[in-house]
Amino acid sequence: MGSIFKRGNIYWVKYYRAGKAYRESAHSAKESKAKRLLKLREGQVVENRFPGLRVEKIRYEELAQDFLNDYRVNGKKSIERAEMSLKRLKTFFEGMRAIDITTDRIRAYILRRQEEGVENATINREMAALKRMFNLAGRMTPPKVQAVPYIPHLQENNARQGYFEHNEFLALRKALPAYLKPVVTCAYSTGCRKEEILGLQWSQVDLMEGKITLKAEDTKNSEPRTIYMEGELLQVINFQRAMRDQKFPGCPWVFFGETGDRIKDFRSAWETACKQAKLESRLFHDFRRTAVRNMVRAGVPERVAMMVSGHKTRSVFERYNIVNEDDLKKASQRVKEYHLERVNLQSGHNLGTVQAQEAQIQSEDRPVIH
Repeated sequence: MGSIFKRGNIYWVKYYRAGKAYRESAHSAKESKAKRLLKLREGQVVENRFPGLRVEKIRYEELAQDFLNDYRVNGKKSIERAEMSLKRLKTFFEGMRAIDITTDRIRAYILRRQEEGVENATINREMAALKRMFNLAGRMTPPKVQAVPYIPHLQENNARQGYFEHNEFLALRKALPAYLKPVVTCAYSTGCRKEEILGLQWSQVDLMEGKITLKAEDTKNSEPRTIYMEGELLQVINFQRAMRDQKFPGCPWVFFGETGDRIKDFRSAWETACKQAKLESRLFHDFRRTAVRNMVRAGVPERVAMMVSGHKTRSVFERYNIVNEDDLKKASQRVKEYHLERVNLQSGHNLGTVQAQEAQIQSEDRPVIH
């Protein structure tokens, strides 16, 4: 049986589970609140739903650390994106107990992010990280949370449409530091993801056959790919090899910084170059849309283009196959040319038919000479 007692002016309750005594403060000087708390705990013990008092002490930081540990243990390649989401979530939920992260507080966070001008797609990625934290905590033994709060999912109608026309690509490349020029050339030609390019090593490059081999562990979707190099891309890779052999012998990275180290964060250089080239609000990821768009317009079969870019599903591939007004104008011109061709063919057929009929009539009217 449980009991109620006082410590100073505050009421406490005492109850048992599996023979172990638990003492818990009601945080109130009112005995009625202590009675309600005792009744709640005794009911949870009887129904085997009592999670233990530690659950109520779990804070956001512990959930976030478990989330990151799960990414590292499973070798997930999007950990950089996850860390960015956690950085944003921390500004609002830091120090907060997990049981206090309710739907109302989550909506308050969403409203704050929207007031900051953040797109719904970005907020949804942050909400997905928060939901994953709670799901992992609920699966722990023993569980670290009693329940997963309802987390709203916002409508996304802001899918990016960014891509680079060739003259824009040239202007951006010209504005970038020398060590980044080969990086964007590779991105423009292949549509590879940034991490796939920056993590590329010479062991994956065959200059004799002119191809790059990405293993399953090198790609985001864990599917291997082979990319053949032609023209400017092949020249750039050969240049990188020659410069590596001359300046940084033994460097494993195909694309390296000014000191021969692997290139990591270059956001500052990117933003400066975009501003200089008058291409504000452009992302490095826009090169994937650019490469897909260029391959399709060059007549590369879509299935082959998907294998080059590394898209697993057609629905995602179609989102990257951007259509602009010039494409629509060209489509209209092609339809017009098609109709004109059909009319000309039909006119030629009709003319031939008329001539044949006249010849037949003339032969019928011509007198027979014996």
